[in-house]
Amino acid sequence: MAGGNDMQIRRAQEDDILKIAQVWHLGWHSAHASIVDADLVRLRAPAEFMTRTTAHLGQTRVAIINGEVAGFFMIDGDELYQFYVDSAHHGKGVARKMMEQAETLLLSPTAWLACSVGNDRAAAFYTKCGWKNISQEELQVETSDGPRPVRIWRFEKAV
Repeated sequence: MAGGNDMQIRRAQEDDILKIAQVWHLGWHSAHASIVDADLVRLRAPAEFMTRTTAHLGQTRVAIINGEVAGFFMIDGDELYQFYVDSAHHGKGVARKMMEQAETLLLSPTAWLACSVGNDRAAAFYTKCGWKNISQEELQVETSDGPRPVRIWRFEKAV
């Protein structure tokens, strides 16, 4: 089975939009559906992920294994804005390689990311990668119905 060693990371292209949106939709629901309010879960439909993926395509890098999108991340200045690995590639070193690359692209000496309170799997991964959970705050997240509040852990790391 392919792992992190035979992975290429490149800028996302229009042909990647559907797969990125699928990975994002499934990954988001797997990690967040039980820890955020039902209204936000309702709004996080496949079409919304297509719209958001298209809007952020220029900020997106994809991890490619055997010609397929295995994961993606988005960089917004000093923020690691999104970070998802297709569930078929969990536990194979893909996330670690993606994080190493993402950290080289962040534009500030101190980068940050938001992790929904209760997303313990992601929080453990970020901690293992050297990110520090510095606070709990409310963040307004984008939705098709306008911004919605979500409780997040703010992680930071000197990059």
